[in-house]
Amino acid sequence: MDAAAKMTSKGQVTVPKAVRDALGIKAGDEVVFRVEGNRAVLARTPDFLALAGTVRVPAAKRNVAWDEVIRRTRADRAATRR
Repeated sequence: MDAAAKMTSKGQVTVPKAVRDALGIKAGDEVVFRVEGNRAVLARTPDFLALAGTVRVPAAKRNVAWDEVIRRTRADRAATRR
């Protein structure tokens, strides 16, 4: 799908309704622009809270402070490199 829009003097662009509908973007949603060569790609940012619980966490890393998880991971990686 191609959709055109004009940039204002303030550098603002209105995302066309067809594009908003196709991406499921609504008022208040955040989007990200990624530059690829001479073009920009617009994407809706995921709702990270909705992803909670979708990644399996090994039992050894549950209910452990994040600093400790990082320390253990680094120690494990260092041990396997020897």
